[in-house]
Amino acid sequence: MFVRYPHLRSTCSYGAVLGAVLLMGVALSGCAPASQDNPVVAIVNGKAITLSEFDFRWSELPESTRARYESEGGKRQFLEELISRELLMQEAKKRGLHRSPSVRYRTQRFEEKLLLDQVMREAVKAKVEVSQEELEEYYAAHGAVLPAPDRIEVSQIVSKNIYAARDIKRMLDEGVAFANLAKRYSADQYTKSKGGELGLYQKGTAPQEVEEAIYRLRPGRTSDPIKTESGFYIVKVTSRKRGDTKAVLAARERLKQELYSEKRQTHIKTYLANLKSSATIRIGDASKYVTGSSGPLPVTPKP
Repeated sequence: MFVRYPHLRSTCSYGAVLGAVLLMGVALSGCAPASQDNPVVAIVNGKAITLSEFDFRWSELPESTRARYESEGGKRQFLEELISRELLMQEAKKRGLHRSPSVRYRTQRFEEKLLLDQVMREAVKAKVEVSQEELEEYYAAHGAVLPAPDRIEVSQIVSKNIYAARDIKRMLDEGVAFANLAKRYSADQYTKSKGGELGLYQKGTAPQEVEEAIYRLRPGRTSDPIKTESGFYIVKVTSRKRGDTKAVLAARERLKQELYSEKRQTHIKTYLANLKSSATIRIGDASKYVTGSSGPLPVTPKP
């Protein structure tokens, strides 16, 4: 037995009902007809709302919206709003709003947007992939924006020749303070006045050979002279603390999405270029009113 709704029995405000109407999107008429396997849950002025229609609309809701319904009356509340939506749709058609030029224009624009979104999704579907090798190379190229796995404080002494570097290492082994030797002998003017202190190390900011030594050294230990293109480095790890693993993972995920977006844009540009190359495009004389230039636009010749 079906209940008639001479008036809206929902406790929701008009704004909430209208929000639900907009959220539910397209008309219910496109759903499967009622049958023994698809029973009717409500009839509104002769129009049936089937269980499959109800389940489909419910599945379309965002998780947060479903949670709100669960706390404010559950699926019965949602059914009330489906009924309200159907009443509004019937009233709109009764008034001929679906034939209004402005409504038809906006419907056309909305349809165009859906089609454009769909063709772009299909254009890049299963064709834009990021390999692990590409990802690691991208991480390496953007190492400066990645938090170090560990928070490592480093000091350095830079020497121009191996003989001076060996003498400095010998004095360090004999117990001479690292800071004193850095201030006196380091060729790196940026850290010399600070006793060689680099501060918190950022991955990718030192030559590869030096970085490998930094990650290998235990706190308080100094390296042997390390040969690089810019001189000989002696580095000391003054402290090492466990980094913020969540921050590292979040930064890597951002870079992964950034790389995917770049590849996707490149693929889309190539896809559009191919469409243009196989199309016949002629620019009309009226183009001067929209280009801001009196010169002719390029025309793609017919292949």
